[in-house]
Amino acid sequence: MNWEAFWLTVRLAVIVSALLMAIGIPIAYWLTYSRWRWKFLVEAVIALPIVLPPTVLGFYVLMALGSRSPLGRWWESLTGHTLAFTFEGLVIGSLIYSLPFAVQPFAASFSAVDAKLLRASASLGQSPLRTFHRVVLPLSKAGLVTGFALSFAHTLGEFGVVLMVGGNIPGVTRTISIDIYDQVQAGNYSAANHTALVLLIVSFVVLSAVYGLNRRALAVGPWK
Repeated sequence: MNWEAFWLTVRLAVIVSALLMAIGIPIAYWLTYSRWRWKFLVEAVIALPIVLPPTVLGFYVLMALGSRSPLGRWWESLTGHTLAFTFEGLVIGSLIYSLPFAVQPFAASFSAVDAKLLRASASLGQSPLRTFHRVVLPLSKAGLVTGFALSFAHTLGEFGVVLMVGGNIPGVTRTISIDIYDQVQAGNYSAANHTALVLLIVSFVVLSAVYGLNRRALAVGPWK
């Protein structure tokens, strides 16, 4: 078991999931309540990682982070190296790849909030922001937990995108899924099985916790 790759993957998943909470909630809120006519185009862009092959997405992310791109040149001028084949590049690629797994549950939970409660809050003189914090968020806790857990589990199992964007650098970009691939390529099926089993158990525990927390949340009611 390559624990270095395992803990690097866990760190990546935690960072990505936390960032997606900060990024995904405003996006989901806008998608839920915006009346812009062309909003469906934004929804399609966000959902693209679900249908695109990971290698295609990884290729374009790699091009966007490389030294020939404006972002890559800007980052290189600040740090002396490009974003490609770095842990920071993995974070960016993983954010894009896991974005719909956070935004879609968030948006679904926001849209399920009874509009009468929003109108009642507005009639009491509450601002949209205060209504969001006091009404929408507490009633959407199941979707928030689901989005966080799905993005975490999805990042744990990434392969194509992280391989394209980060390569296979031990201690820097070698994630657990890449380590499993390396073990299989080397014929170490026993080691690959042990690592894959750990990943399977972790993913199962995460998803079980999500379903358990959501069931308990529905029974107890909104956050107080």
